[in-house]
Amino acid sequence: MLEERVLENIKKYNLIKPNESIVVGVSGGPDSIALLDILKKISITMNFNINVAHINHMIRADATEDEKYVEEYCKINDIPFFVERKNVEELAKSKKIGTEEAGREIRYNFFENVLKQTNSTKIATAHTANDNAETVLMNIIRGTGTKGLKGIEIIRDNKFIRPLINIKKVDIEEYCMQKELKPRYDSTNFENVYNRNKVRNLLIPYIEKEFNPNIIESINRMSDIAKSENEYFEKEVKKTYQNIVIEEEKKQIILDLKKYNQLENVIKNRIMLYTINKLFGVTSGIEKKHLEDINKLCSNNIGNKFLIPNKKVKILVKNKKIFIINNMQVP
Repeated sequence: MLEERVLENIKKYNLIKPNESIVVGVSGGPDSIALLDILKKISITMNFNINVAHINHMIRADATEDEKYVEEYCKINDIPFFVERKNVEELAKSKKIGTEEAGREIRYNFFENVLKQTNSTKIATAHTANDNAETVLMNIIRGTGTKGLKGIEIIRDNKFIRPLINIKKVDIEEYCMQKELKPRYDSTNFENVYNRNKVRNLLIPYIEKEFNPNIIESINRMSDIAKSENEYFEKEVKKTYQNIVIEEEKKQIILDLKKYNQLENVIKNRIMLYTINKLFGVTSGIEKKHLEDINKLCSNNIGNKFLIPNKKVKILVKNKKIFIINNMQVP
């Protein structure tokens, strides 16, 4: 049964502990309402608290009906319900970003607010095996590195949990039918305007028909392998970083140039990304060509040379050291 598979995920990956409070993002669609229904049942035996967060993106005319549906479920089952109404299209225009990106920003900001408001510790979202396969395919299309192959993690930052990540949508929809949940369906999911919808509605069905009817399972197997290998690399990178770091400050990190140059390129690249992430919390904007330029700069080791791969980061080679500098804090 689906409840048993979700409970197995919770226990195996330590997603939820007894007496914890969690926030569940619920749109009202099959995936999220099934997740809520299952967690509600598991919470009785595991003794944890549930709070529901619903975003009304105000894109569709029937968005209010979705909101009422989720609110009614919570009312019947005595679950705290939190809602935010935000016009995602207006935000996208004002910030000059895509609608998908704007929607994600609104959702996660709201989830974080509910987390603080309810003194919760985890945010549960209803990502499925299908979502993971779509993400991996999109990353491949963009030209991802091996990190992109790992897809969506079942737990991230010990806060974001995805108890359905290894469960296919077909099983979730069957659960909804059996339990007569009558979920809401977002009509925009069937509009092939966004890249994810094209991958979901056009690319995956084509691959299933012409190449591999079990492509979702195949991609998820590859994703699991990539996760395991990435975990190993991350452990090795942390050990190597501790061996070559000279100084850590808020505005800069200094590495030993000689030790860095003795590393294999694959480790060099990961060390540099790891260091930049330590300074900024992200590595966005640092691409393969930037890493190649940085490694070339370090290997030449001629005088006081520097690179500015983007406006935030400055890489300076000086006195047999590599200075990774937060360029935004330099006068």
